Amino acid sequence: MTTKRLLVAAGGGGDAITAAMVHSALHGSAAPALVLTYAWERLVVDPVPGPRRATDFTGTRSAGPGLALVTPDTRPVPPAGSLLPPLAAGLRPRLGLLDPYGGATGLARQIAAAARWCRADRIDLVDVGGDIVARGDEPTLRSPLGDALAVAACAATGIHTTVYVAGPGLDNEVPLPVLMPRLGAPAFALTAEDTEGVLGVFDWHPSEASAMLVAAARGIRGVCGTRDAPAPLVLDEASRGVHRLTLRRTLELSPLARALAGSTTLEAAEEVSRTVCGFSEIARERRRAAHAAGVGASPAPGASPAAPRSVGAVRARFAAWERATLADGIEYVTSRRITEELELSSTEADVLLDELRAGSPVRRAAPLWKLAPDRVPEPA
Repeated sequence: MTTKRLLVAAGGGGDAITAAMVHSALHGSAAPALVLTYAWERLVVDPVPGPRRATDFTGTRSAGPGLALVTPDTRPVPPAGSLLPPLAAGLRPRLGLLDPYGGATGLARQIAAAARWCRADRIDLVDVGGDIVARGDEPTLRSPLGDALAVAACAATGIHTTVYVAGPGLDNEVPLPVLMPRLGAPAFALTAEDTEGVLGVFDWHPSEASAMLVAAARGIRGVCGTRDAPAPLVLDEASRGVHRLTLRRTLELSPLARALAGSTTLEAAEEVSRTVCGFSEIARERRRAAHAAGVGASPAPGASPAAPRSVGAVRARFAAWERATLADGIEYVTSRRITEELELSSTEADVLLDELRAGSPVRRAAPLWKLAPDRVPEPA
């Protein structure tokens, strides 16, 4: 059996994409690798709150006790949704599923099983943005639990683990002035070559932090507006940096990861998050899902489904939105921001983005979109 590099994506699908890039930079894109990742995705992708486990999928492949591999033929069991199967088709490394329902202890068993299957004696733990070193009291912190569980689990395996934080601040969870002293100087920077194996996934994957990391690695510089971030982010030379930390140092920086040691259920881990951080991101997802279900279940009396908008109407809506966004000083945007802020259906989004791609070569700054003032009609 071929030895494989073992990587753990600290958060969701965006970290799996970033892990593939870090692997390419460290070892070459052709080197065999396994990326372990959560199936923990936005409610727009998966309407069921919290992470999925192996029993929420069909078509996974068992690679040993507790280790389920995701393949292009894997499918989520409705009503759950997941982008991991197409991600398995779009990335070069194999994908394995992290199931956090056994807490840090259960995750450690899965990671150890993966290390045996890979014949790996070390782990690369990868995070995009930097919330893996959050202290828990940052007002912009939104989703620390998955990252902290991954840190605690890797520590419990006893396997040598190196932590890589790529694209500092791009997840907008820990402010840069607070984050950078924790990370120190970058170990290396991602290049355009490192993005070649992942660029195509952004035609459909909504990850914004990893999209901005790819853009920065490809030389795009400027102010970028995303759907997730309350304020625009600046893509500069530091945005493509990758910072290397020891696992010990990461544990020192993360009270949540230390407190999760020995946890045996996701419910217990969630309670630890409430104690350390003052909130549970899973509880937030439950509230949002309940609200979305309530809105969908209670249409106004006599209301009918919205009629599809014409191509001209969508184009005019985009033009007005583009003028307003440019006025805010934003030069680049993600596909997700365009789609969600304009409230486009998937069909409308496909038509609009195809038009933008075909209409002007300057529009597509893959995987972002460049707002073009010379292309925006002036208001009448």
